[in-house]
Amino acid sequence: MRGLIGSHDLLLVTLDTLRHDVAAELVAAGRTPRLARALPGGRWERRHSPSSFTYAAHHAFFAGFLPTPTTPGPHERRFAAAFPGSETAGADTWVFDAPDLPNALAAAGYHTLCLGGVGFFNRRTPLGAVLPGLFAEAHWEPEFGVTSPTCLDAQLDRLAEVLARVPTARPLFTFLNVAALHQPNRHHLPGAETDSRASHAAALEYVDGRIDRLFRLVTGRGRPVFTIICSDHGTAYGEDGHTGHRIGHDVVWTVPYADFTLHPGEW
Repeated sequence: MRGLIGSHDLLLVTLDTLRHDVAAELVAAGRTPRLARALPGGRWERRHSPSSFTYAAHHAFFAGFLPTPTTPGPHERRFAAAFPGSETAGADTWVFDAPDLPNALAAAGYHTLCLGGVGFFNRRTPLGAVLPGLFAEAHWEPEFGVTSPTCLDAQLDRLAEVLARVPTARPLFTFLNVAALHQPNRHHLPGAETDSRASHAAALEYVDGRIDRLFRLVTGRGRPVFTIICSDHGTAYGEDGHTGHRIGHDVVWTVPYADFTLHPGEW
């Protein structure tokens, strides 16, 4: 990633709460064809999140601790905040002298943009203002949140408005937190009265239906876009008696991950 800073726009998408097993099953069954087209080899990489809930996971992500491959390491990181004793920063790692990625990229000339989804990005409380406060520009509204059946559509409408104002000569870092997978997600499955693994899957199909629009928007500035898409954590739907997350269960810790470069005109 070191060689991309300045020449590429950057896109980080967290599909909040997406389970790896559900993501892998859907892409294998052809139910998420747009994501399959983008994913290297048409498959999600299985990784472990650094945390079991949104707030902690995103703090780790922005410091350079993205989900870790499940194979034995050490694994070189894409980017990293500088600190003594780091053993996972290598020749291709972009190491920055800042506490977090948005501020580091701003210092490198990027405009930094946050489109929040779940409550930790809603700016309605001091806690909900911490993560979006890292960015030069941050947006959240109820239509972006977990109760909206069209949350990603609303975020992409706002993204289109913002992109029209950002000079194409200036590189852009876009962070998008997608709330659709998070409970409640029953509204994505017609007739469902409770959240379930099936409604979680239906929410991912909803997201897949909008991915091509997202990619067209971010590549419309004429720059290649280095893209990371992952989940911050999974969630339980009754496994071993558990419901939800912020617990140490495999369905919570195991997440899907992918990175790749988008080019103008591909989508």
